[in-house]
Amino acid sequence: MGTKNCPETARQKMINMMYLVLLAMMAMNVAAEVLDAFRVVDSSLVQTYSTLQKKSGQQYAAFEAAYQMNQSKVGPWLEKANLVKAKVDSVQKLIFDIKEDLVVRGGGVKIADIDGFEFNPERSYIQNYAGDSLLISKDDELNVPSELMIRLGRGQELRNAISSLRNDLTAMVPDNAPIRSSIEQELATADPGRNMKEGGENLSWEEQNFEHKPMIAVITLLSKMQIDVKNTEANLLNYLYSQIDASSFKFNKLNAVVIPKSSYVLEGDVYRASVFLAAEDTTQTPTVIVGNQELPIEGGKGIYEVKAGKSGTFTYNGEIHFQNPDGGTNIYTFEQEYQVGKPSVTISPTKMNVFYLNIANPISVSVPGVPSQNLNVSITNGKIERRADGMYVFPSKEDIAGKNTQVIVNATIDGSTRRMGAMTFRVKRVPDPVAQIAEKNGGVLRKEDLMAEQGIFAALIDFDFDLKFKVTQFDVTITGAGGFNNTWSSKSNMFSADMRKQFANLQAGSIIYFDNIMAHGDDKTDRALAPISFKIR
Repeated sequence: MGTKNCPETARQKMINMMYLVLLAMMAMNVAAEVLDAFRVVDSSLVQTYSTLQKKSGQQYAAFEAAYQMNQSKVGPWLEKANLVKAKVDSVQKLIFDIKEDLVVRGGGVKIADIDGFEFNPERSYIQNYAGDSLLISKDDELNVPSELMIRLGRGQELRNAISSLRNDLTAMVPDNAPIRSSIEQELATADPGRNMKEGGENLSWEEQNFEHKPMIAVITLLSKMQIDVKNTEANLLNYLYSQIDASSFKFNKLNAVVIPKSSYVLEGDVYRASVFLAAEDTTQTPTVIVGNQELPIEGGKGIYEVKAGKSGTFTYNGEIHFQNPDGGTNIYTFEQEYQVGKPSVTISPTKMNVFYLNIANPISVSVPGVPSQNLNVSITNGKIERRADGMYVFPSKEDIAGKNTQVIVNATIDGSTRRMGAMTFRVKRVPDPVAQIAEKNGGVLRKEDLMAEQGIFAALIDFDFDLKFKVTQFDVTITGAGGFNNTWSSKSNMFSADMRKQFANLQAGSIIYFDNIMAHGDDKTDRALAPISFKIR
């Protein structure tokens, strides 16, 4: 029946007649509350679409700005971004056109064509691709959506367009990129599974979404599809932008830097140093010249080696030649001094080249030929403690530039004290942790994963010390029907019973927002963490 052709038995004719009666009853009795709910949801979706439209505009502007700074490097990624825009706009226009076709076939008209029009919040409206507003004549119209989308084939046209968009966008990313599965899920057009409640009949994607649905429900579903397309666009643009090498001459200063393996070597040893630019561009290799001789390049760095044949102080200088985005060559000069002589001190932090406030920072200090008990190690900013398992630094105040923090080493040799050397360190506070739920700090979150979690946690990302933070309070805000926000608070890191009750009622597409997040760390500090939000799937 409907849009399907099949031979009819007497029993089938009876079923068809009963189905027609049921449809007639549905057409007369679609609950006003249901239609109102669809109207509210569609209004919210339209507002969300407008927000996403502004966001994508900012993303494209960011690509243009990066392109002006380095056209050769950003150009290929800008081309992909523009291709994304063209394909997404094509699908969005198709959905707008289908909406307008539905409304017009259902008796709707443009508001501009209605004399003396007065806005009625209890009526339903849409906007077409040109920005004109149209009044929906009947929210509960059942025949037009089925006629247009199924029999006239516009549902198949839409399905083909979304499938083509999905294939085109996934082709822009590697097979192992996480965003690939996100694109496939957001733009899925597969036929649904067999519905046993409907007699085991196989439904198509078009039939599931558009057949025997009231007009306002189909309009709302089409709005949801537009948001899915915009979300996919935003996520893919973020991915493409992240692929632009960070060193695309976005820096405003280039310095020649020389880092020796050691600035103090023994007679007979080899002096070895890396010569490179502080702002490194991995897409091109610099030329490093010392004494009219071009150095070998390893990992973008010139390697300078010279035999230390005798004691003393030695100086060498040279040039680094580097191609700029305009195709010209910039030349940066450098000069470096090194010493060859008696053994010197080596001071090495065992974690990293920076100290952190309010925690024990382990260091290792050694002087070749001098026992450790004959070393006197001090620091200009804080204190140093010797323990059974090593030496630890406790800075007293922050020193981000490393101007006031030196580790100084004196050695007792032959009954006299000699200064063996010093090293400058930076002092920072422990970085802020990141709030996480199910090991995520935003994006799409399955409802099952949210319900499986006990609370919200604070994680230090890529931090080498075994330091922990615990969330002490947070608020969660959920957007309900009609766009109203409701907020619940917790004075710990655990979800309250009220929160879990609200989570259980979340629908796919709901937005849940966590803010006012505070955490207390092992470094005895309290931190205000950045808010996080999720879209429930």
